[in-house]
Amino acid sequence: MTSVHTSSGPVVAVVVAAGSGVRLGEGGPKALRTIGGRALVAHSVEALAAGGVDRIVVVGRARLADDFTRALADAPLPWTLVEGGEERQDSVANGLAEAERVAPAARHVLVHDAARPFVPATVVAAVLAALRDGATAVIPAVPVIDTIRVADPVPGEATVVDRSRLRAVQTPQGFDLATLVRAHHHVRSVGLAVTDDAMACEAIGERVVLVDGSRDSLKVTEPFDLLVAEAVWRGRRPAADPPAAHPSTDGTSTDDTSAIHPSDGGASTDGTQMMGRTSR
Repeated sequence: MTSVHTSSGPVVAVVVAAGSGVRLGEGGPKALRTIGGRALVAHSVEALAAGGVDRIVVVGRARLADDFTRALADAPLPWTLVEGGEERQDSVANGLAEAERVAPAARHVLVHDAARPFVPATVVAAVLAALRDGATAVIPAVPVIDTIRVADPVPGEATVVDRSRLRAVQTPQGFDLATLVRAHHHVRSVGLAVTDDAMACEAIGERVVLVDGSRDSLKVTEPFDLLVAEAVWRGRRPAADPPAAHPSTDGTSTDDTSAIHPSDGGASTDGTQMMGRTSR
């Protein structure tokens, strides 16, 4: 994959990969499920690298460290694994602490769901370009194409919403690193639950900028989504290419082993010590 990269300081990406994948059914954690012989987290890291990211922090489960090492054995960027939190926003906060530790010179951070494995490099680059133009919070989004109704208090009744201004939000979302850290400190201190990181920034008064997303960047949540993602992957492959052979998460160990070390980021929200596993 050709890299789309413009230089204005290092960029670190926090890849959220701590979800259990219950809605996806049997087969293990979502981020480690495979398409074309590669784990979803590996596809995501490759896409981020192609879009201009320099360093990766994967937020997962320390007990799966060996599985992540196998899945990311041929990752194009150095990466570190840290323990996830109880909720998504806790996991992101843990990842931000590690990002500050491993990339102290980074001004910008992307937060990406490992479950969106096929975000185009051009979308990643567009988010970074908006940050470099001065935005502090950037989100990719696509127009909503379905008719949307809001359920009314009266059972069985609903009101149509004008979809012309509605957008479905995707990742990676991009931020000024210091601003996002401050935003997460704020939402934690006031007990505010947020479903994405742009909401945290809005809670401290930051303006959020939209850039064009992509239908390819679907989120794998249910079994049907996995089938669609497989179709996206097949559509991207050159016709003559055989399926890629990459280490599976249950395969033999590789030479790319990594030492686990306590993270300087502190303890996770459930009281356990965050663990860092660094490649390269």
